[in-house]
Amino acid sequence: MRERLRDHGWHRGLHGLSGRANDCPRAKRRLATDRCLQAFFLGAHLTMILTPIPSDRLDAVLKCFVDELRDWPRAAAAFARIAATWPVAPGSVDTPAQRADAVALAHAFGIATLDQEPAVAFSWDGQSIRTRSEASVIVHEVAHWLLCAPERRPLPDFGLGAGPETGLKEIANAALQVSGAEREAEEVLTSLLGILWEAELGQPAILACLEQNWLEGAHRASTVMFFADAIDQLYQAGLIGDDGRPIPPVLKAEAA
Repeated sequence: MRERLRDHGWHRGLHGLSGRANDCPRAKRRLATDRCLQAFFLGAHLTMILTPIPSDRLDAVLKCFVDELRDWPRAAAAFARIAATWPVAPGSVDTPAQRADAVALAHAFGIATLDQEPAVAFSWDGQSIRTRSEASVIVHEVAHWLLCAPERRPLPDFGLGAGPETGLKEIANAALQVSGAEREAEEVLTSLLGILWEAELGQPAILACLEQNWLEGAHRASTVMFFADAIDQLYQAGLIGDDGRPIPPVLKAEAA
């Protein structure tokens, strides 16, 4: 997937976190999340999957991760839906039907699209998503739109700086409005929300989950807590339901 996560080399380096610094579960989760967020954005221009998981081990890793989320039922339900997209059938990645479904999702939220390459201008030009891209990237841009503050939606690439597919990078970077921890936090949530929408659309969400390193250090308690905290933030933002599934456009419109 060619989005900002790759451009900036963001990753989850959950180094040295045992989760034993505080006996309070909420404090443990907060501590793990804060440290993971710091490590998440270290380094630059790294390969996306830091520690590839052999395909013959992935079933066991996924089951173990779901089991470790047992104290967070909403997060466990959300991850189970992502895990259910494995295995991925040959020829079922970035198909024309998946791209059409991604474009339809954008339209359902009232987001305009342009059938153009992002390289001619921007991935998001302040009005439209350019959709000659991978299905997962289109869904990711929809997630950006959902998480972005309304006042930044008119800005190219949501005021987050140029994405790697954007052609007019200098202009997009000049429109940067959010940096540091705020941008980092938004990118983390955008990553996960996009993955959840891929699962909802029946697309191979597990691939983006792996590529964006949500399972890096899957055996560590801190990784589990990082995922659970991100799910909780999406729930508090009204973007997913108590079942861990993303809120459909119709229900969001009714809530508004």
